Amino acid sequence: MHKSVIHNFSWIPLVFFGIGIVFLGLRWLVHPEPWLIDKISNEDLIQKSFDELFKSEINYYLPDYLAVIYLFLGWCAIALGMLIIIYIHITKMGTNKSRIYILATLLVILIGFYYLIFNYIPLAPFKKELYIMSFLWLISAVFSSKLES
Repeated sequence: MHKSVIHNFSWIPLVFFGIGIVFLGLRWLVHPEPWLIDKISNEDLIQKSFDELFKSEINYYLPDYLAVIYLFLGWCAIALGMLIIIYIHITKMGTNKSRIYILATLLVILIGFYYLIFNYIPLAPFKKELYIMSFLWLISAVFSSKLES
């Protein structure tokens, strides 16, 4: 395989990885009640329905609080996705060091996501996205290993 094709397969999947994270963040940012995106897994985790939870007078402002938490989560995801895209754009994964740093960092992030999802929110609807991002990471890692320093 030509060296430029191998190089492209080392960085282009990670751009899609970053774009995917930006879209996840946007989904939390624009949804009027973002905790309902993963309603089933959230209700399973807290062992109560949101209707039941919001009925209690003490939880009157809980929807506002959750909206702020999810806005923050959305902005964090967007920022992370943009940082990944910018890092890839600037470095183009041109050095061995740049490939190792970004792939190692993203691997730690993926492992953390797997741990959270499978241990705390196994009913989360984000498994498909996690598998896609893992596949993109794997493509990049395989082709990065084929590049010379």
